[in-house]
Amino acid sequence: MSEKATLEYNGKQYEFPVIKGTEEELAIDIKNLRSSTGMITIDPGYKNTGSCESAITFLDGEKGILRYRGYSIEELAEKADFLEVAYLLIFGELPNKEKLAQFHKDIKSESHVDEEMKKILDGFPKSAHPMGVLSSLTSALIAFNPSSVNVSSEKEMYWAIVRIMAKFPVLVAWTLRKKKGLPLDYGDDSLGYVENIHKMMFKKPNQEYHKNKTVIDALDKLLILHADHEQNCSTSTVRIVGSSHAGLFASLSAGISALWGPLHGGANQAVLEMLEAIEKDGGDTKKYMAKAKDKEDPFRLMGFGHRVYKNFDPRARIIKKAADEVLGDLGIEDPILDIARGLEKEALEDQYFVDRKLYPNVDFYSGIIYRALGIPTEMFTVMFALGRLPGWIAQWREMRLNGEPIGRPRQVYIGENLRSFVPLEKR
Repeated sequence: MSEKATLEYNGKQYEFPVIKGTEEELAIDIKNLRSSTGMITIDPGYKNTGSCESAITFLDGEKGILRYRGYSIEELAEKADFLEVAYLLIFGELPNKEKLAQFHKDIKSESHVDEEMKKILDGFPKSAHPMGVLSSLTSALIAFNPSSVNVSSEKEMYWAIVRIMAKFPVLVAWTLRKKKGLPLDYGDDSLGYVENIHKMMFKKPNQEYHKNKTVIDALDKLLILHADHEQNCSTSTVRIVGSSHAGLFASLSAGISALWGPLHGGANQAVLEMLEAIEKDGGDTKKYMAKAKDKEDPFRLMGFGHRVYKNFDPRARIIKKAADEVLGDLGIEDPILDIARGLEKEALEDQYFVDRKLYPNVDFYSGIIYRALGIPTEMFTVMFALGRLPGWIAQWREMRLNGEPIGRPRQVYIGENLRSFVPLEKR
């Protein structure tokens, strides 16, 4: 017999089913609440509201657990590459060698972006924020792929996924190269997926491309760690836009815009901007740690703690090691990175931060790595979007295949009651 939750109001009792997930999570199914009681729930920010049942990502913020399709993030970051993880998220299982090779081959076959897209890119000034450019270019792909995806056709769904997995890295690379004034590059089909991304972004027209294994491995890990994170702001946006049966590219473009915000994907950019501000003020980390602890001081330490992870961010532990390896291998001397290391050391040893579990999070370390790789600060969130792409695709695909209804939140109206119209001359 299934469990029930009872709501009592105004002398009446109402029963609602209790749903249990595979990780023992419990939820009260209130889809009939309004029709049964005339009431709705109110939950600003949807912090306690489940919008769907999903088989993609499990996250336990209290225990610091993150798993994709049942696989721990620690094991995936250590043993898999980004394309394997993308396949896992989207299709539900890790690919064998043949499936992975075919997936990569199909992606390479669709990696050409129509030349007319360059005209759209040319219309943006160099001062345009890369996230705005990327969102616009992703949306513009619809014009060159106008037919809607028949979600009941496995073949059509597969090729829509392949196309965006192929073209999105090109748009990311073009966005960076536009910012840097470099000629646009289509990459090299002989390289792996992440290696090719790195080459498209950084190859100089007058120099031969040389790959650095430490750099590629760190980039691979960063993309894996950002690949999905359950029902966050941008993922929820992708799902709710897709619930209107908007196409994949349009839904992804909306997700990019949601990710742009400094409270979401823009957090790693905010970390570097904070470090730069500290450096301009003399680089005294102890001074800023004291400011962070002062409740009367408006300064906020960016990149520490997490609104979901109440203990530690499991991704941060993985990427800290990669950050140390990249900085060691490249031998970079940078006062900004020295400040970051100083803040990290003090936060890990300061009882105030230890007691409150305000550990460096993934945004803190990813910003350090991106800076070390020579990626401009404004491009950090674009790199986040690149990593999150397979998660967005997986969530959109799941939502459409499950036949989820169009998203339509309710509200509690707190405006004026009925009023009589006053003619203009009497106002």
